[in-house]
Amino acid sequence: MAGPMVELPGFQDHLAEIATETDQLLGEILTPPTDAAPGEARLWEAMRYATLGAGKRLRACLAVEGAEMLGVPRARALRAAAAVECLHAYSLVHDDLPAMDDDDLRRGKPTTHRAFDDATAILAGDALQTLAFEILADPATHKDGAARAELCHALAKAAGAPGMVGGQMIDIAAETAKTPFDLAVITRLQAMKTGALIRFAAESGAILARDQSAREALALYARHLGLAFQIRDDLLDVEGDVEAMGKQVRKDAEAGKATFVSELGIEGARKAAARERDSAIAALASFGPAARRLREAAEFAIQRQS
Repeated sequence: MAGPMVELPGFQDHLAEIATETDQLLGEILTPPTDAAPGEARLWEAMRYATLGAGKRLRACLAVEGAEMLGVPRARALRAAAAVECLHAYSLVHDDLPAMDDDDLRRGKPTTHRAFDDATAILAGDALQTLAFEILADPATHKDGAARAELCHALAKAAGAPGMVGGQMIDIAAETAKTPFDLAVITRLQAMKTGALIRFAAESGAILARDQSAREALALYARHLGLAFQIRDDLLDVEGDVEAMGKQVRKDAEAGKATFVSELGIEGARKAAARERDSAIAALASFGPAARRLREAAEFAIQRQS
């Protein structure tokens, strides 16, 4: 039985603190070269536009909190957080393009291809994707090359055909499918498209700590958290508004896509999200009080309004 909704005193403030720290590091990393030519300068401007000063930074929070729980230095954790946020930003830039979702609004402002142009947006996304791996491969992220290699390997799997990109392709196929996808396919789609990066973020602290048992527990936590997050996203697409969400809503229904809400109904989806939250929290049992912020993140995933 799912538990009741609870208050999250201080969590959103804590989330904002991590977002600020992550943005400070990203601002440094995304500083254009002083001798940049005009085209280069425009590229860096678009990268900064797509990445800085917006978004909840939940993935960054998962990376930082998982690492802190395991005694990883904050500076290393923030580099993993910055990497996953660069990868996430790239995915949003490309997802918004006319050939994909053709969106005009993201995080309350014009999408990158609207603020710049299609070609610049594509290149900015490409650059952010490669920058994520550059950050992880840098010795500043970890002195052990094996740890850096594992971070790069894990992010590559999360971002590529077995993860986010593969999930996006299933999502595109949903628009032309003769019959709506069933719940099993919807769950697989979202576990790949949304959940894979969330899993990487949660696991990254354990990779930095070189703790395999913690990594397995955090992967299980994140698998359920990712589904809870996506079910809430589907609910917000039906119940939310553009001003609060900072992006267009009700697009899934207009496109005829099968979602958790279309399959389960609004009340069924709410119950499913609560079950996933409970399973995520249960996966943290071995960490005790040290996992308090990660438990709060699971609550936040199903209570958020944007």
